[in-house]
Amino acid sequence: MADPLPLSGVVITFNEADRIERCLRSMLAVCRDVTVVDSQSTDGTPELARRLGARVVDQPWLGFGRQKNLAIEQATQPWVLLLDADEWLEPDAQAALRALFASGAPDTTDVFMLPRRTHFLGTVMHFGSFAREPVHRLFRAHCRHEESPVHERFITDGLRLRVSDIRMEHDTARSEAEYWAKLQRYAGLWAKERAARGKRAAALRGPAAAFAYLLKNLLLRGGLLDGPGAWRFHALHARYAALKYERLRALGGPQPFA
Repeated sequence: MADPLPLSGVVITFNEADRIERCLRSMLAVCRDVTVVDSQSTDGTPELARRLGARVVDQPWLGFGRQKNLAIEQATQPWVLLLDADEWLEPDAQAALRALFASGAPDTTDVFMLPRRTHFLGTVMHFGSFAREPVHRLFRAHCRHEESPVHERFITDGLRLRVSDIRMEHDTARSEAEYWAKLQRYAGLWAKERAARGKRAAALRGPAAAFAYLLKNLLLRGGLLDGPGAWRFHALHARYAALKYERLRALGGPQPFA
């Protein structure tokens, strides 16, 4: 087996025993150490993670930003690979990661953005925004996220960024119903965060956001070519785009269209 990289792998979890093994095995293949920060799972996730060779830290849920920052704080190496339990690196991506460190590119970079490819109930995205979605997942250990409740922003101010070709895979849903329930939770959190900052939504902002999403992902970026499975995925995200503004409007009262 090849030597591990100067890289700490970190994952945050809650009840992920059915899908975390693929994630952890891909990280253990390249990382010097892997830590799982678990928010009190009841399905055996911590026990499975330990059996696979990861260190487990128990931490009641703090919100996405704070939970991820706490996980990053567990790193013992100068670089961090942050994955979700439903994400993983295929062997070719692991090889590309080794080649990246061998190239010396990390000496002049703080953050590598990895293109993430979404899988939805057996459909692999080859087109649209979710085929090569750039995400900040490989970075120096001093980096952090804003501590927002959902869709936490990775803080890039003053950092040296580079786009990598190391592709992550993302198996985003166990079922369509579960996925839509998750998007609804995210919409509620997003709306509360925006309302707390004094933001408001015009009456037609939601439908406009849904239309713009479908135009961009199905037509302009070719998502129609991915077939019916992808169409269902994009339909859910269009509903989500509209729901965010509906929830925000409900919190802030009706506003005129602008």
